[in-house]
Amino acid sequence: MSVTQEIFEAFLKCPTKSQLYSEGATGAQREPGEWQRAVQGEFKEAATERFRSSIRTNEWYIGTPPAEQIEQRRYRQIYDYVVEVPEIRARLDELELGYPRVGGADHSYIPIRFVPREKLSADDKLLLAFDGYALSQVLGNAPATGKIVHGRRYAIVKVPLTGLYDRVRSVLDDIASEGAKRTTQQPILNRYCAECEFQLRCRQIAIERDDLSLLATISAKERKKHHENGIFTLTQLSHTFRPRRRATPTVVKHYNALKALAICKNKIHILGTPATQAFNGSGTPVYFDVEGNADHDFYYLVGMRTTNAGSAVHYSFWADDPGAEKNMWADCLQKLSTIDNPQLIHYGSYEKQFLNRMKSRYPDIGNSAFLDGLASSAVNLLSVIYARVYFPTYSNSLKEIANYLGYRWSESGASGLSALIWRSKWESSHESYLKQKLMVYNAEDCEATQKVAEALSDICRSGTSEETTTTTDVVNADSLKREYPQRFGKTEFLLPEFKTINEAAYWDYQRNRVYVRSDRRLLKRSHKTLKRHSRSTVHPNKTITVDEHRPASCSSCNGSLIYKWGRLSQTVYDLRSSLTGLKCWVVRYSFSRYICWNCRATFHQYVRKPKYGVGLSAYLIYQIIDVQIPQNTVAKSVHQLFGLPLSRGLINHVKSVEAGRYQPAYNMILSRIAAGKLVHADETKIAIDGQDRYVWVFTNLEDVAFVYSETREACTPQEVLRNFRGILISDFYAAYDSIQCAQQKCLIHLIRDLNGDLCKQPFNEEMRGIAERFARLVRPMIETVDRFGLKERYLRKHKRSVDEFYGFLSKQNFQTEVAAGYKKRLEKNRGKLFTFLDADGVPWNNNNAEHAIKALVRLRNTIGGKSSVKGMRDYLVLLSISQTCRYRGVSFLDFLRSGQMDVDVFAK
Repeated sequence: MSVTQEIFEAFLKCPTKSQLYSEGATGAQREPGEWQRAVQGEFKEAATERFRSSIRTNEWYIGTPPAEQIEQRRYRQIYDYVVEVPEIRARLDELELGYPRVGGADHSYIPIRFVPREKLSADDKLLLAFDGYALSQVLGNAPATGKIVHGRRYAIVKVPLTGLYDRVRSVLDDIASEGAKRTTQQPILNRYCAECEFQLRCRQIAIERDDLSLLATISAKERKKHHENGIFTLTQLSHTFRPRRRATPTVVKHYNALKALAICKNKIHILGTPATQAFNGSGTPVYFDVEGNADHDFYYLVGMRTTNAGSAVHYSFWADDPGAEKNMWADCLQKLSTIDNPQLIHYGSYEKQFLNRMKSRYPDIGNSAFLDGLASSAVNLLSVIYARVYFPTYSNSLKEIANYLGYRWSESGASGLSALIWRSKWESSHESYLKQKLMVYNAEDCEATQKVAEALSDICRSGTSEETTTTTDVVNADSLKREYPQRFGKTEFLLPEFKTINEAAYWDYQRNRVYVRSDRRLLKRSHKTLKRHSRSTVHPNKTITVDEHRPASCSSCNGSLIYKWGRLSQTVYDLRSSLTGLKCWVVRYSFSRYICWNCRATFHQYVRKPKYGVGLSAYLIYQIIDVQIPQNTVAKSVHQLFGLPLSRGLINHVKSVEAGRYQPAYNMILSRIAAGKLVHADETKIAIDGQDRYVWVFTNLEDVAFVYSETREACTPQEVLRNFRGILISDFYAAYDSIQCAQQKCLIHLIRDLNGDLCKQPFNEEMRGIAERFARLVRPMIETVDRFGLKERYLRKHKRSVDEFYGFLSKQNFQTEVAAGYKKRLEKNRGKLFTFLDADGVPWNNNNAEHAIKALVRLRNTIGGKSSVKGMRDYLVLLSISQTCRYRGVSFLDFLRSGQMDVDVFAK
């Protein structure tokens, strides 16, 4: 199959379109395509005439001259040169005879491409490289450069082509592989569909298949991920939405699953509370829409719709050319100044950019304070909709949402692209009907903006209620029930009979009421078991009577007439340990109570002890922190083994008390880490009340500290390491770069990334070259470390290899995105990748922190996201001490039972 320019260009935008062209398919003729071809033809004709007029007639040629004339370099310029070989068929806009290169080599022809746009894209350069590649199939050598003529002034841009040929060959291979398939691939909608002649065909197929690409907000990467998970349709995607656990999220994000659910249910869904302050009614609403030509950086039409004396009025401001743009802006501001406290309401960020550019472009027009007020009070309806209001439309465009709300444009299929076409035609012909079409279109955009704003205002007012006052069905997503996955809990039944039947299936009910009636032996065993486990008290092992002297005076009234008034007692629960096990040890303390005969106040002199002794508290903390057993399980275990009536809440209270007691030990660990010469750092995510929070770990070879943080921002490591002056070892997270100290980046993280991307692109030779060279650079360093340890005098010899590696890297001009990205990453971190070569005792990886993180991950899995912020902070204090004991080779349980408050002192 021969690849034409049309097929190649189509593949850059849409592989489906390219394949349809290859099969000879023809689509419906549409205005955008015809207009683009007409503009391209006019520009090419004008540019050709312009260049031909500057040389003699016998120096240019139209068509494909004989091969011998090409070899003789007879013509300076050749137009519409046709390349037709088995692989490629192309018609080149122009060939120009290049000048001799330095060194005396023969000069040859280079391709020239005509592009009517003012701003060039990467695809324009790649298409020029395709022309050069096609030319090389005929001439035998590929031109090193080419030229693009573009814009109204026929500007000439010289483009190096050598680095683009690999990309051209890659695209040609992709086209060939697509062509080798027997069936036409299913269409995937994208942003180029609006200008494609196959739009209706592809969209109809996508709707029939309920394809994910119908959603304009879903990226190719996310779509691929859904496909890997077996999700191919919007209906399937809608079932993946899960209502949030909390009413207010910390991060505002758009949920494609909720968008799909809104489409499937054909109802507006709202998430949380939309921005009601946007419609506070403090100003006069002015619905605002701007038309412009982004390629020429020029605005030519401003429309405003507002109310006057209770009726709607519309104002239009027109500019014939860029020179009239200033007057248009001045007239627009003058009209706005006559409106009482105007509040601009627009759809999308285009109008916001217009305000900022007009202010900077024409600083002498308008009052600065008035302009700042307009910009600050302006409401972007799209930002109100984003992540909060989900209309049952495939995109959040004004056209789709307004159409859903019942608004219709007078011009069927009108769009921003249509406006560009009408403006282009008006600039050529100045036909009044074209100008009128643009003004009507702009006015209808303003009216549609008002329609959407009014609907959003109703939704905002009723956003916190499950019942809405709008005429359109609205569903609050927070009120949806979580149907999947099924969870244990109470089930609501609509029929009371179902409830009765369900209760009869409970395990306890059947065990105590059904099975025991079926088997008398089971009945006897059940009663014995219940009787044995019904005890709720534990008899004391020892009773101590506290002897006290009668107080001399009353603490309340200072009276001296004091009498004994019975006795009180306190029971202390503890565990005693031996070499062979643990024993429950309960001590009851008996002490006297006194009464003041003067004021009748009662009191005692006994100082109460903690209800749970050091041994029991140490055992409980050891179980939930070091062994990482859930608190409910620990309570059941202690009750079963020792007969102590503990509960989860009581164990949590013990944990809180012990964490407060060991807070000074935790602070000493943090101080030792910050004062040391080496710190490993890492971070991981945890769940608190259904929201994402973070825990940072800081460790050296002896101490470990876990620090809780609300966010992943750099403020936490900056605070912990504000006085640190040693070497920080971390991964490549940018937050660590803000720490003012020497750093060593983990090479294992980099190697894992290299290996992962190499597995994804096994035939990327640039990527393989980087990976192989980096592996050859690092492997000798690791061998030196294994032989001599982390000693600078043995490792510094490898610095020359590092310089050679970066010398090679600086000379490379990688064409693939992933290889270029690694080059940038390696060069950016050069000063932090090989710090271990310049200092003693500095590891080349962050394994120390990753090992500590594993303990936190195990604890996180045990907790299961059920902890509060305070509970998590308590966990982290005790886990820090536990891991510090582990790093120092001492027993965490022995430390807890010792009564010592400093791990460093205990270890010594």
